[in-house]
Amino acid sequence: MAGQIGILHGMGNSLETLKERLAQRNALGSAVAIMDWDQQCLMPHGGAEARAEHVGILSKMAHEVFVADETQRALEGAAKEVEQGSDDAAMVRVTQRNMDIQTKIPGDLVAEQARLAAIGHEVWTVARKNSDFKSFEPILNQTVELSQKVADCLGYTDHPYDALTDQYEEGATKKFWDEMFDSIREPISQLVAEIKASPNQPDDSYLTGNWDEAAQRKFSLKLIEGIGFRMDRGRLDTAPHPFCTNFAVGDVRLTTRFLEYLPSAIFGSLHEAGHGLYEQGSPDEWDRTPLAGGVSLGWHESQSRTWENIVGRSKAFWRHYYADLQSTFPQLKAYDLDTFYRSVNKSEPTFIRVEADEVTYNLHIMVRFEMETGMMDGSIKVKDVPDAWNAKYEQYLGITPPDDRRGCLQDVHWSGGLMGYFPTYSMGNILSYQLWELLEKEVGDTEALMEKGDFAPILTWLQNKVYRQGSKYPPQELLQMVTGGGLNAEPYLRRIRQKYAEIYSL
Repeated sequence: MAGQIGILHGMGNSLETLKERLAQRNALGSAVAIMDWDQQCLMPHGGAEARAEHVGILSKMAHEVFVADETQRALEGAAKEVEQGSDDAAMVRVTQRNMDIQTKIPGDLVAEQARLAAIGHEVWTVARKNSDFKSFEPILNQTVELSQKVADCLGYTDHPYDALTDQYEEGATKKFWDEMFDSIREPISQLVAEIKASPNQPDDSYLTGNWDEAAQRKFSLKLIEGIGFRMDRGRLDTAPHPFCTNFAVGDVRLTTRFLEYLPSAIFGSLHEAGHGLYEQGSPDEWDRTPLAGGVSLGWHESQSRTWENIVGRSKAFWRHYYADLQSTFPQLKAYDLDTFYRSVNKSEPTFIRVEADEVTYNLHIMVRFEMETGMMDGSIKVKDVPDAWNAKYEQYLGITPPDDRRGCLQDVHWSGGLMGYFPTYSMGNILSYQLWELLEKEVGDTEALMEKGDFAPILTWLQNKVYRQGSKYPPQELLQMVTGGGLNAEPYLRRIRQKYAEIYSL
């Protein structure tokens, strides 16, 4: 087929050379990703310094291969060879965007970021365990300094955050995120207040206990395979902070964690499986090219939130799976389905973002967004991060973290140098409901499908509309293609109010 990548004969030398160079860069990037996965899942703590050197060297090599004159000449030539509208043309566009970014960042800075991320993860792990921000403060200082250097290299007009966040969500700026948060701040705050005042508070205390880890893992696997995640092309492991990574379309790694709160592993696994389904859904012929995988982090998060919350926390989902969960953990037989459903959808301000419910979750993201923009423009000093964090939690959630572990040290992102990432989580929440409203119109009775455990029609719709598009279209263009408009919080706000009005008898 004329649009497919890498299978045509008789193409110009520039396009073939470009694909060879991109494959080399992909191989080096995959090696770094494997090392990162290994560090978070298996590597002994003592390997941190050596691993930092390894990933620093390989990251610099990948950068040099990509920005080399040979790659740039091949890219320039390939742009003249591709057919407009073809997959190859899209690959050239995505590569050109990446080239425009990467040629502005010196290789030494890339290596320095990679080394700091590897060391920072180990320092963060210990600091979080000991609830000791002071021991992590030097790493965060360096992260902010390097992020400011990257922003200066990339250039920006209004705010240094613009340059950073554009790397994760093409076209996004601080202003874009400000407008998004402005659209949900008041309605969500109002709903949180109404829920807090309701006398009909669910009890979820019975979900905390000593749950067998092997049984949790087996049940989590049953769920993620049930929704369509292919274990012949993936696996599930444990890590201090759940994540999804991939080295190829046929090698997608999920992680979860097993805590005293039983739903943590269940919904953490479904969340990461949503990311994994997106990665597994790319066309095989795009593997190891820039077109494979999710188009942006906002789009990616829309899929993790869809499978975790819209599907996984629905009553229909548990009509199918609750008997299995009760068989796995017989102590749950004392609690009926309605009780369990209300429990796993309980909404209250809590300290930990990844355990937060659908209503309060965006408030956690607002805190991080304001912390990051403040650190980037200097209005928040790194040494003041714990106090500033606690003040914002009191402002938005009405609670004050009792220690750094449940406060500013809870997330892994800053240890890896990821500044500009967090707002995409809220975009994912909003976008998930936008897409779901369209999906319901075209797929039909999703409640009946989920109750039967038939997730194939839902997955197929998402594959056709989103996953198989990979990065062929820019994120805002894809949004226009699929929804007919831009990001719109109305479906999310309407449906989240409807759901929680029923749970809390508002």
